[in-house]
Amino acid sequence: MSDRLGRADLHIHTLASDGTAGVAEILDHVEAQTELDVIAITDHERIDAAVAARTIARARGLRVEVVIGEEVTTLGGHLLALFIEQPVRPLRSLRSTIAAVHEQGGLAVPAHPLVPYPLCAQSRTLRRLLADSDPLVHPDGLETFNPTALGRPWHRRAVAFATEHGLAPLGSSDAHALEAIGRCWTTFPGRTAEDLRRAIIEHRTHAHGEFHGTTGQLSMFARQLRKYGRDARDGIRGRVLQDGTGRDLGYPGGRYRPPRFEEHFAATHGARTRRPGEPGGPAGAATVPNERGGG
Repeated sequence: MSDRLGRADLHIHTLASDGTAGVAEILDHVEAQTELDVIAITDHERIDAAVAARTIARARGLRVEVVIGEEVTTLGGHLLALFIEQPVRPLRSLRSTIAAVHEQGGLAVPAHPLVPYPLCAQSRTLRRLLADSDPLVHPDGLETFNPTALGRPWHRRAVAFATEHGLAPLGSSDAHALEAIGRCWTTFPGRTAEDLRRAIIEHRTHAHGEFHGTTGQLSMFARQLRKYGRDARDGIRGRVLQDGTGRDLGYPGGRYRPPRFEEHFAATHGARTRRPGEPGGPAGAATVPNERGGG
């Protein structure tokens, strides 16, 4: 093994939210086309695809480790909740959401921050949180390199803010399509997810990447529109036929309502997927939580 730093992309979306690729496609792409050691699946307001991705990656013995994450909508902007095991309730204050992430042992990182847009945490809010006497409400890092149209104009401000306040800088792709994965990345000492977690806490990360061109983003938006059309069609079809199906959530059993990941995963791996710590079950092979809403 070389002594290079580990590489992580901690902001990836799947078909379960507004991404255009399923879990298996993402894992195959990361293994074959990137040098990433760790990824986080961070769908909007849900973690079911992330749990499925981690279970599949472990079962297949893949090089890459999957961190369960979620992009949570707060009243103060989008927040990446990383290293979590349960969904985080959305539409609360940024302060209370960060506290909720920490209460379950996760790390909280504002996504595409400082952009003057309601979905982005603002500098005044972040300064107030960092000055709070309660460390439970302090963010753990800042997404200083986001290659999208939201991140590009404010990149330098985000870098300067993280440096000024001693926040771990993170580079993440905010990928909604396969080819975007790894376009921005975080380097850290070590190779494992636990090494990465430690590096974020100790502020020993570095952000890298390159910005999207306009053409590439327009192409991605077109694919998202096609996905939304398929989702609507499949949802309507399931309701009309009353056959217990809905839109594709991007993982085995993800067309059923409720999703049947455990059942379909077990059928291909010869045993029921057990909960972490359950006798006979592999460590961390968790069930997929019920999706929020109807998805």
